Amino acid sequence: MSYDRYVAICKPLHYGTLMDSRACATMAAAAWGSGFLYSLLYTANTFSLPLCQGNAINQFFCEIPYILKLSCSDVYLREVGLIVVGILVFFGCFVFIVVSYVQIFRAVLRMPSEQGRHKAFSTCLPHLAVVFLFLSTAMVAYLKSPSISSPSLDLVVSFLYSVVPPAVNPLIYSMRNQELKDALRKLMTKCVSKAVNCPPFSI
Repeated sequence: MSYDRYVAICKPLHYGTLMDSRACATMAAAAWGSGFLYSLLYTANTFSLPLCQGNAINQFFCEIPYILKLSCSDVYLREVGLIVVGILVFFGCFVFIVVSYVQIFRAVLRMPSEQGRHKAFSTCLPHLAVVFLFLSTAMVAYLKSPSISSPSLDLVVSFLYSVVPPAVNPLIYSMRNQELKDALRKLMTKCVSKAVNCPPFSI
């Protein structure tokens, strides 16, 4: 998404060339492939652990830290290894996002039109908000001290980084679509005018 925003704002005349279907397919394949390999590493490492405290965890999500607590072997090196790999993967993505947005903000601040700057910022800020929510809650989930850990806090943090960003993404990006805005406005007007028997939300 950061590269898409970069091309749209910094190289708008080349957008059709740089963001063609082949480029989109390549980036999607890279994202899915790296995610699959990363999850495969986690899964293989987890299933190789001997569990001596049962297999029930007090957590809605099957999080790695909770599974490691059930192991009767020394998991310190495994845990450190997984954290290092995770940091490397996230750091690469984070650097790419930061570099893209530095270029974007430099281009936006040079725009003479205030309306153009406002439109560019409104395009970028929802993506940055979702990225910040995901990274901050994921870091809290995996790097927080065990002394401040509690089941309710862990559940909220896990929910925030694993469920909210994927659920909010389509809403954030589709709300810039004028047709969707018009349909939503029409639906809300109809609901307010009738005040009862509001139709189900379907667009």
